[in-house]
Amino acid sequence: MPFNITSIKTSSNGVWQGDNPLDFAFPLLIIQTTLILVVSRFLAFLLKPLRQPKVIAEIVGGILLGPSTLGRNKQYLHRIFPSWSTPILESVASIGLLFFLFLVGLELDLSSIRRSGRRASGIAAAGISLPFICGIGVAYVLRKTVDGADKVGYGQFLVFMGVALSITAFPVLARILAELKLLTTQVGETAMAAAAFNDVAAWILLALAVALAGDGDSGNHKSPLISVWVLLSGAAFVAFMLIAIGPAMKWVARRCSPQHDVVDEAYICLTLAGVLVAGFITDLIGIHSIFGAFVFGLTIPKGEFADRLIERIEDFVTGLLLPLYFASSGLKTDVAKINGARAWGLLGLVISTACAGKILGTFVVAMMFLIPPRESLTLGVLMNTKGLVELIVLNIGREKKVLNDETFAILVLMALFTTFITTPTIMAINKPTRGVSTRTHRKLRDLTSSPDSNDELRVLACVHGPANVPSLITLIESTRRTKKSLLKLFVMHLVELTERSSSIIMVQRARRNGFPFFNRIRRGDWHDRVAVSFQSYNQLGRVSVRPTTAISALSTMHQDICHVAEDKRVTMIILPFHKQWRGEGDETEENVGHDWRGVNQRVLKNAPCSVALLVDRGFGTEAQTPSPTTSVAQRVCIIFFGGPDDREALELGGRMAEHPAVKVTVIRFVEKEGKESNSVMLRLASSGASEQNYSFSTAKMNRETERELDETAIAEFRGRCDGMAECSEKVASDVVEEVLAIGRSGEYHLIVVGKGRFPSTMVAGLAERQPENAELGPVGDILTASGHGVVSSVLIIQQHDVAHVEEAPVSKVLPARNTADESSTSTSVRDISNDFV
Repeated sequence: MPFNITSIKTSSNGVWQGDNPLDFAFPLLIIQTTLILVVSRFLAFLLKPLRQPKVIAEIVGGILLGPSTLGRNKQYLHRIFPSWSTPILESVASIGLLFFLFLVGLELDLSSIRRSGRRASGIAAAGISLPFICGIGVAYVLRKTVDGADKVGYGQFLVFMGVALSITAFPVLARILAELKLLTTQVGETAMAAAAFNDVAAWILLALAVALAGDGDSGNHKSPLISVWVLLSGAAFVAFMLIAIGPAMKWVARRCSPQHDVVDEAYICLTLAGVLVAGFITDLIGIHSIFGAFVFGLTIPKGEFADRLIERIEDFVTGLLLPLYFASSGLKTDVAKINGARAWGLLGLVISTACAGKILGTFVVAMMFLIPPRESLTLGVLMNTKGLVELIVLNIGREKKVLNDETFAILVLMALFTTFITTPTIMAINKPTRGVSTRTHRKLRDLTSSPDSNDELRVLACVHGPANVPSLITLIESTRRTKKSLLKLFVMHLVELTERSSSIIMVQRARRNGFPFFNRIRRGDWHDRVAVSFQSYNQLGRVSVRPTTAISALSTMHQDICHVAEDKRVTMIILPFHKQWRGEGDETEENVGHDWRGVNQRVLKNAPCSVALLVDRGFGTEAQTPSPTTSVAQRVCIIFFGGPDDREALELGGRMAEHPAVKVTVIRFVEKEGKESNSVMLRLASSGASEQNYSFSTAKMNRETERELDETAIAEFRGRCDGMAECSEKVASDVVEEVLAIGRSGEYHLIVVGKGRFPSTMVAGLAERQPENAELGPVGDILTASGHGVVSSVLIIQQHDVAHVEEAPVSKVLPARNTADESSTSTSVRDISNDFV
């Protein structure tokens, strides 16, 4: 029945007084918003394995909630999404859209477009012009075929079709490139520069389309001069914003710079109000209000002030309000309007024309710029990304009555399809090729045994932030053994890539970071505290330092780390533990998050070289960083039980002992006399118990051979470090308490232990303990667990050996079997009917 919008009240009196909240504007808006968010988030979760952008889930969610599916139930549609609520929902969504376009303007750097060069501008021009020309033919076919399409002037319809087919969604493209780790490859950089150029051109074309459209049906009867006045007024607005408002916003940005301790909230509020005013002015002119918000975003200088604005409004806008806009697009899309073979044929025509025009145009021009064929095809597919901005164009076209329901539905499905296929297509045609790796030292032991005594030690050190820097620099400096020895340090700053669009800005600001690409340090390249610290260390001339930033989702961060370790042929990866302690004992604990623990676990499992995990309790802060001219600054203890990991720890200790400012002590634990030949049986833990139990290698290794290797390693260490290090033996009685006593003593700044994947009998006997951090191995976990009062920092070493890749969690120590061959050929973990011997 007809509904008088003026009779709608904002809030109800409640059910106890007989009111139905769904008959009132605000309660209904809450229900609609909640429903849209729940459905879109659920779909985003389902589409995440396919690596689809969030906008796909939001549009599909709107289509599911709208007349295409659930809306076929008229009672549901009239109750949850009645026609009288549409203006209210769209008004709230439009506020989100207004501020989102302001954020897009903040992201877009005009100077980068000016620097993009002939290649990017040529590709962008081809990517716009050919689809626009193709749009002429499509517009002609649609006007002749779709009922009611010819009621609109051909000029308006043509321009909207041309813009709809030629547009590239800059924000969606940035997200896809970041997900695929292509953002700063040559293909990614070219695509982003061309997309930025395309974005600006699209807004100019959209302004033209809106100016020509007028009121849609009445557009044929208005004077052409009106469109001219609209365009001239729009050009004057842009000029005023760039010439007058731009300098004013630079002044505001300077006032809010880090040099000023307090940022005046008035500047933030006035800027946000400016977004609304700019939107009102362009609406007054006759161009859509989002154009004003976008231009206002362009006037704000990129830097600290822009970052603060993004921080204030991004989550609220992109997380709450923007999904309402895209869902409302889905609610207006009635797939049932595409009825019959003719309509579906038109959909196929529009999709094929849009893809062919964009991909072929980009491919041909890219080939003319001598870009290889596969990369040219990749560029074409990337530039075919639509989604976000496309929907805005289509909604404006529908609002201006240029597009009817059937045309609108066809173009929405076209935008969905072209964006959906981008990621899988790129993954299919742009698989990164890995060349055959050259000879590389995978562990310290190989480096020491190399015939070239000057062979270079290459280390990849990962940091979460400035708090990791002092301990890392101290550790690296401690490993420099002689002036002849070369040490190359690759520093990777690990930054999580989140769903927030501002993380894309962070990616763009990083120097190179697809799979991270290293740049030599030049003054002014790095401004954050992490890079400045290592730049200072590099300038001392002691170590060659090459920094980079890896920005990736935590689930794939280990791929970046392992790829760089492989590509740069590093000998050791150094990872920061996910917890840090400050003060005495366990006084102050800083935890960067459990997810970062998962990153470390995956690196330990997949690393192509040895791995060291640093548990920092103030290493490098309570004493000075060692240097060749200072007296002893660091005291390091190597705890040796035996096995490959402990031998790698001993090898590192040998390098440290040659540093004049490091005092190394080796404490070797030996079994009581008469127990040397004892073996230990370990029972396999239940599946999925890897975090509740220690894991040991399943490789078969000869116990006698291992003992001989341990003795050889100790003998070589004594011979090489005679007079430079102390060695002592301790008969093991209570391993846990004896190890803790070393950690609590405060005599050592750093304790180095092996992870113990092929454990001695002493370490294997600890398998029954309930671990706190099982990935550190039994000894490392004892020294790291909270509440034990350990004051020393701990470095846990895992030696690289392909034979030890397979590990199994164990849960119980069983009595040994007294068989003759078992004492001489015992394995680390051998599976016998679910028992491990």
